[in-house]
Amino acid sequence: MKRLLAIMLTMLLLQGCVQTIAIRTMGGILDYGFEAFNEESDLRIAESALGSNLKLLEALIKGDPENGQLLLLAAQGYSAYALAFAEDDSPERAKMLYARGRDYGLRILTQNAKFKTALEADDATFRAALQSFSKADVPSVFWTAFGWAGYVNLARTDLEALAALPKVNAMMEFVLRHDPSYYYGGAHVFFGSFIASTPVVLGGKPERAKEHFEQALAASDGKFLMSYVYYAKTYAVQVQDKKLFESLLTKVDEAPVDLLPAARLPNAVAKSKARKLRDSIDELFME
Repeated sequence: MKRLLAIMLTMLLLQGCVQTIAIRTMGGILDYGFEAFNEESDLRIAESALGSNLKLLEALIKGDPENGQLLLLAAQGYSAYALAFAEDDSPERAKMLYARGRDYGLRILTQNAKFKTALEADDATFRAALQSFSKADVPSVFWTAFGWAGYVNLARTDLEALAALPKVNAMMEFVLRHDPSYYYGGAHVFFGSFIASTPVVLGGKPERAKEHFEQALAASDGKFLMSYVYYAKTYAVQVQDKKLFESLLTKVDEAPVDLLPAARLPNAVAKSKARKLRDSIDELFME
C-alpha cells in the first residue's frame, strides 16, 4: 500500500512538473510572439492578434500564477492594448485595461515582501521599498507604472486614483536611475508629459519637460515616434507653440513606419494618434 501511494505521489509530482515545463515553454514562445506583434505595422492584424494572445496568457498564468515572465507579458500587453486600441475611442474601457496591466505588474513586484508591505504605506516607505529592487527589475517596475499612470490619467476625477500618483512617480524615478533608456526612454516621455501638463501658474516647468522629451528622443535616435506625439500633445500645447506642434507631427507623418523595425506597431500607432491630434489643432491653440 505504501509503495502504491509513493508511486501515485510520484506520478502526480511528475504531472505537475510536466505541466510547469509546458507552460514555461509556451511562455518562451509567447515572448517571440510579442516581438512579432511589435514588428507588425497593420493595426487591424495587431489588434486581433494581441487580444487572442492576452487570453492565452491569462490561461497560462492560471496554471503558473507566480511566473514572472508571463505576468510581465500580461502587464505590457494589456497596457499596450489600452494605449493603441482603446484610449482614443473608449476611455472607460482603456481605464479597465490599464488597471489589468497594472495589477499583473503588481503581482510580480509584490513577490518582494518589503514592497508588498509598503504598497499601502506612506510615500516615503514606498520609495524606500523600491530600493530593494535592482536594474534587473526595471521592466517589471516600468510596465507596472505605465499601466498605473494610464489608469490615473483616465480617472482624473477619482481622488483615490490621483492619490497613487506619487507612487507612480517614484517608480518612474527608479527606472530613470537604473536604466533611463529602457523602452526607448519611456520614463523620460512619462516625466516630460507629466511636467508639461502642469500649467506654469501652478508651478509647471515647461523647460524641464522639454529636456525630458529631448532625452527620450536621444534614447531612440529619434526613431520611436510616440515620443514626438507626446512632445506635441503636452509640451507644445502647454507653451502654445503651434509651429513646434506642427513640426513634431510632421516628423511623425513623414517617417517610414519601419524606421525602427522592432517598434513598427508603436510607430504605426503614433502615426494614427498624430493624425487625430492634428485634427484638434484649432481646439488646442488660441489665435
